[in-house]
Parts: sequence; C-alpha cells; structure tokens
Amino acid sequence: MKVKFNKILKYLLILIPGIFLLFVCIPRAYPVPKLEKNAVRQFWNLPTGSKIAYVHIPGKGARKSSPIIFLNGGPGGYITDQGIQLRSALSKLGYDVYMYDQIGSGQSDRLAHISEYTADRHKRDLEAIIKQIGASQVILIGQSWGAVLAVLYAADHPSKIEKMIFTCPGPIYPVRAELMAVKPPDHLNLKSPVFNNAAGNRKANNLRTKAMALVATTFGVKLASDAEADDFETYLNFEVNKSTVFDTAKIQKMSAGGGFYARVMTFNSLLTIQDPRPKLKGSDIPILVMKAQYDNQKWGFTQEYCEIFQHNTFIVIPDAGHAIAVEQPELYLKTISEYLK
Repeated sequence: MKVKFNKILKYLLILIPGIFLLFVCIPRAYPVPKLEKNAVRQFWNLPTGSKIAYVHIPGKGARKSSPIIFLNGGPGGYITDQGIQLRSALSKLGYDVYMYDQIGSGQSDRLAHISEYTADRHKRDLEAIIKQIGASQVILIGQSWGAVLAVLYAADHPSKIEKMIFTCPGPIYPVRAELMAVKPPDHLNLKSPVFNNAAGNRKANNLRTKAMALVATTFGVKLASDAEADDFETYLNFEVNKSTVFDTAKIQKMSAGGGFYARVMTFNSLLTIQDPRPKLKGSDIPILVMKAQYDNQKWGFTQEYCEIFQHNTFIVIPDAGHAIAVEQPELYLKTISEYLK
C-alpha cells in the first residue's frame, strides 16, 4: 500500500509542475477588438528614440501663444476618436491642441527592450514633444496618471508651463501612504463608485498574466508577445474601467490601444523614482484640480496637489466617476474653458 502511495505521490510531483507550466507558458487569446489604424494620426520621430502617434488641432480665430497638450491616463494611455472630438472644442478658444499615444500604446511604437518603459522615458518624450512644437510655454491637461507625468515634468521644467489642469489626478510618487487614510471634508459629499479597481483586476487576471507581469518587472523580459499582452490589456481595461463611472449604464465599451508592458514597467519604475516634491516647493504654477464626486482615487492624494501648488482652483464635478469626460463631457469642457479664459 505504501509503495502504491509513493508512486501516486511521484506522479503528482511530476504532473502538478507540468500543469502549472501549461497555464503559464501557453499563449492565450482574448475576445477583444483589434486596434484600428487611424489615418488622422501623424507621427513624431523623437530624439529619445520614440515614434509617437499624435493629433494636432489648430487653434481657431485669435491664436494663443501657449498650446494645450493632453496627457492620457495609464500609464500606457492612448487617444480615442471620442476624446479627440471632445477636446478639439478647446481649439475654438484659440489654442492649438495636441493629443498623443504614449510610447508603447495606441499607434505609437512598442519598444524592443521593455525595461526602457519608465516614468523618466515618458517625461523625456514630453520634453522632446514640447521642443518639437516649438512653444516657449505650454498648458498641460493631465488625466489620472497624466497628472502624475505633468508634475514630474513641472519639477524639472517649471518655466515651460503656463498652467496645468488635473482631472482626477493619481497619487504623486513616491506615494505617501499616510494620505490613503485622509478623510475628505463632509461638505464635498465625495462617494465611492459602484465598482472598484481591485475587483476588475481579480476578474481579468489569470496565472499567465500574473507571470507576465512578474517576469517583466523582475527580469525585463517579455513572457508574452506585445500582441497578446496588449489584447489582455484591452480586456483588463474594460473590467477596470467599470470603476471609472458613477452611472453604470455609461460603462465604456471595450476598445483597443492600451499598452501592457508600458503600464507594468512604468509603474514599476515609479517605485524608485526621485521625489519631485522638493523641487516643487513654493511653485507658482497655477493649477486647476477637477475631482469627480465618485472618483476612485483617495482624497488625500488629490488634496496633496492643492497643498503643493499654492495657486490652485479646486472643483468637484457632481454625478461623475474617474472618467469625468465620459459622464460629464459638457461640464468637463465648460469648467476647463472658463478656467482658461
């Protein structure tokens, strides 16, 4: 009996690792739409080595000297046709408007060496873009991670920024953990969305995707191809984006463009980034902070922006989640336009 048990145990010890490797090593397919190449996009070949897809909407009427550059969420964020249509309205105020796919996302190039996806790379890309545009100063509009990127750029190049607009900004890195416990003032009436990011991640991830992230951040190696990884990112974004709306009937439809390795590796780089706060102390850059009533970001993280930038305007957008532009597009544009005026 003991001999038979030992044989079974031996087979199990061989079989279990085999099953594990099967789930980890075999590529997966996801029922997601493919990225559509859009002829509207133009391309910058930047001195950083990044080939960046972008859209430029020229200002109408009396042209303003400082163009607007929109910075997507993510990392690995990309521009959508809906986003282009919405933000193009700002050109009516006389501003040139630029929107672009961050490196590793949308129609921009994927990097051969994924360890090059860092917050510093994104910052250097932005610096190169501003030089390419040829503007002495710019206005940055940062959504979520885009606000984090704007702050990193502002710390090194404050003279290049006329003003900044942050919509549902993410936490400034390195994250101050104590800010997670800060409670918002009652009069703001801030609430939690129906869904949360953690639930979306649990639903979308599997053993292979977790291994993909681990191998990437540990060894700087792709376990999966860019095509497979980005298809998973599309599926993941759909699940996670459920937490970005107040009205669940307005959950964003699945769309391709997100960059898996750009997101994973950039977030990993943020864990060791130099703190920009000392450079920003006493900053006189004017900012507008728009906070959604049902934003999925902690209040303490938002409050810190107003503490760092003394010339701040703070507005709560009611009946909206993290994706303000999706649920309250008219109020989104009105608030930004009035601030710019």
